[in-house]
Amino acid sequence: MYPYIVNIGLLACGFCIFAATKRYYQSQAEKTYENLLHILDRSLQGDLTCSSYDETMDAAVTARLNRLMRISQRHRQSAEEERDTVKALISDIAHQVRTPLTNMMLYTGLLKEQPLSADARHLADRLQKQSDKLDFFMKELVRSSYMEQEMIAIAPTQVSVTELIRSACQMVELAAIKKEIVLAADTKQVEELCCYADKKWTTEAIANVLDNAVKYSPIKSVIEISVICYEVFVCIRIKDDGIGIREEEQGLVFRRFYRSDDVKEQDGYGIGLYLVREVLAKQGGYARIRSEHGKGTVMQLYLLKSAAD
Repeated sequence: MYPYIVNIGLLACGFCIFAATKRYYQSQAEKTYENLLHILDRSLQGDLTCSSYDETMDAAVTARLNRLMRISQRHRQSAEEERDTVKALISDIAHQVRTPLTNMMLYTGLLKEQPLSADARHLADRLQKQSDKLDFFMKELVRSSYMEQEMIAIAPTQVSVTELIRSACQMVELAAIKKEIVLAADTKQVEELCCYADKKWTTEAIANVLDNAVKYSPIKSVIEISVICYEVFVCIRIKDDGIGIREEEQGLVFRRFYRSDDVKEQDGYGIGLYLVREVLAKQGGYARIRSEHGKGTVMQLYLLKSAAD
């Protein structure tokens, strides 16, 4: 009887030791997995600093993870350097091309003001059209490159709404003059009003909307620009008498490269309104469209009055 009891006791002790050992190794494995997950989570969040060696973690796994993180960090730094290089190259090319192109357009305009023979005037007209087309393609190329390289760096500050509108109008003034379109900006009541926006890119966004308004509006029409002040937002409202946008397409026009069948004959790549949406979104704003096909469009650009808390 006694040996039987001893055997049962030994079995019970062995079972307890086995259970304790199993629980210990499970606990150690869980800690190891938690550490591995912690390292991977930091890596996914952009923290690529290497972790120190932990004796509770398998040394081989730790070493390989650290090596992977170092490689990822080098690749990330290399990608950032390449993006900066491409950004500088695009800016340099745009500047180098735009200056002689602007001069060519200016000289062509001056030439057309001189008394010319019919043949010479015909050639001057063709030269101006080709210069305008080259200018358009250059702007679209630069704009597309900026979007492709994610080079829109937004730095919002308090800026004058009137100044934004005035600068944007100047950017499309020549195109408006060619079609005898009036840019009627009503900003007298908001001369002192400011909004929280990046001056350069917000001006570009407003100019893109105005450019579309000029492009798709009839000759000798009026484009109305007004400002509405709300509690949180400032709304820049741009109304034209152009071809309008079909209801089913109003949610699509902000997509990249989207172009309606109604405007296929016009030059363009469907980048302008996509850029408008991106610029506004990056600084807490948004855009709305109210339009009826054949009866014009009202574009509303909403910008924060001040930095969000």
